[in-house]
Amino acid sequence: MQLDKNALDVFVTVAETRNFRLAAEKLGVTRPAVSQALRRLEERLNIALMRRTTRSISLTEAGERLYAEVAPAIAQLNRAVVDITELSGEPRGQLRLAVSSIAERIMNGELLASFIGQFPHIELDITITDDEFDIVAQGYDAGVRLGEIIAQDMIAVPVSSPQRQIAVAAPAYLARYGTPQHPNELIHHRCIGWRKMPGLSPYRWEFADQGREFDVAVNPQLTTNDMRVMIRTACAGGGITFGMEETFRPYLDRGELVSLLDSWLPTFAGFYLYFPSRKQLAPKLRALIDHVRM
Repeated sequence: MQLDKNALDVFVTVAETRNFRLAAEKLGVTRPAVSQALRRLEERLNIALMRRTTRSISLTEAGERLYAEVAPAIAQLNRAVVDITELSGEPRGQLRLAVSSIAERIMNGELLASFIGQFPHIELDITITDDEFDIVAQGYDAGVRLGEIIAQDMIAVPVSSPQRQIAVAAPAYLARYGTPQHPNELIHHRCIGWRKMPGLSPYRWEFADQGREFDVAVNPQLTTNDMRVMIRTACAGGGITFGMEETFRPYLDRGELVSLLDSWLPTFAGFYLYFPSRKQLAPKLRALIDHVRM
């Protein structure tokens, strides 16, 4: 019996997402198309593969057995097709990246614009996230993060100069509340803090004194996970905030913000493009590596 590979692709995607809408979005088809493909597959096999209710989808025993056998084969077949396609010469295909929200060289758009202009057959799919996770398990080709949080089993290519986090405030705020001379004085100021997600404590601001690192647990009056909110509030005189110097640079150059406590702010390794160790890199990833090194 010959089966339609597209129908098997649909079955595997629904089995993994347990949601027709998500499966349709992942496959780039309509929800009715997903339902029809599954119905034809079940009719061809003459057995139910899924139990459907208005609230959930689950696999039958036959569905569980089919998924266990088919999913690895489908994944291997898709990888083989991608590998063969990539050997055709010009870099092409989708390149999925997980990029930190503060990776300024990537985020400013100039590098991305020049890359897609040079490689018109590469489709960039970029997710902006500050979560730490296994990029391989999540299906990404590469990521961009600060070097200190990249797993040691990854290959890492620098994409920025050494970085520095700085404290900044608007001249209007400093004129009204004064300029702190020591990091410990920040606890007496209005601060604008960052947190990764709700329920977590605000990020502790990091400093150094003659090579000895220490941090200050400021008590932010405003806390957010959005750097844009932090910058806009600081520029409006709302308080002192803390982040990457590259991110604040345009505002510093225009005089909207002023850097504070410079002698207490150490440098550290910057951002890296990282990816799993492979004997033969895909041409699309090799093209990106060469481009960010320019």
